[in-house]
Amino acid sequence: MSVDWSAFVEVIKAHQKFVLTSHIRPDCDALGSELGMAGVLEALGKDVVIVNGHSTPPNLAFIDPTQRIRTIGEDIQLADLEDREVLMVLDTSAWAQLGPMGDVLKATSAKKIILDHHVSSDDLGAESFKNTKAEATGRLVLEAAEQLSVELTPEIATPLFAAVATDTGWYRFASAGSGTYRLAAKLIDAGASPPEIYGELYEQETLGRCRLRGVILSRLETELDGRLVHTYVLKEDFDKCGAVPQDTEDAINLSLAISGTKFAFILVEQKTGGFKLSFRSRCALDCSKVAEHFGGGGHKAAAGAFIDEPFKIAQSAVLVHVRSLL
Repeated sequence: MSVDWSAFVEVIKAHQKFVLTSHIRPDCDALGSELGMAGVLEALGKDVVIVNGHSTPPNLAFIDPTQRIRTIGEDIQLADLEDREVLMVLDTSAWAQLGPMGDVLKATSAKKIILDHHVSSDDLGAESFKNTKAEATGRLVLEAAEQLSVELTPEIATPLFAAVATDTGWYRFASAGSGTYRLAAKLIDAGASPPEIYGELYEQETLGRCRLRGVILSRLETELDGRLVHTYVLKEDFDKCGAVPQDTEDAINLSLAISGTKFAFILVEQKTGGFKLSFRSRCALDCSKVAEHFGGGGHKAAAGAFIDEPFKIAQSAVLVHVRSLL
């Protein structure tokens, strides 16, 4: 699926006041795409606010140096968004991923549009601009800038580089092709600094995060002759390690370093109950299909979901389903 850029450009040109949002537990592609798009729209003289359902994780705060991203119900309210003409959802097409911003989407009279690269999709009552072959939503924001004839600046290029770099595992995932490197070159030429971005992303570890990674690794179990690897985090682990929930982000990728791993998943207990599920695949088994079974979604190689059950029941449910498919 490719984006109908002419229709997208028409929407942008016809409106002045925008609110941008993305998924809960925002990652770099979500935040970077929002900030990049805000820069693009503001270059056209548009009035833009960014509002998410969850606050920016501390380890990703560098991406928003002016702290312009707001959190609904904390430093901005629904009433503050009544003047917005367009609500743009970036990097998700799922109700469950919008969290508190889902209520905003349902209540607003603004035109609703989606810019996303995920396969899984709900009917959000919005005009959808999707390319499921794009390696990151950050790519789509760059393409939007080109379609709108907006010149890239360091303020636009930096978050977009972080978006694409993280969603491709720093360009090592199969989704990163030659076009990804050409995209990166454009962003570097516009002012993005890979050494600085890498340093902020991967060389700012906290002791709590390192300790939690140790717990996650200590609980790794293998099945099916090593093809399946799984682990888990309980909510009491965060206090014991001095960690925060965001410290589990991408932790499941550590399992892919184990020789013979074809499919992996992690269960992360949430403070309010239930478990966040993250899946990774190096085989024909499609993560997005597995996630959809549990009400989630994502991509073939990486996806996520949520299961509202106690640990033993949740773990058993996921294992039974995945075993039947491998």
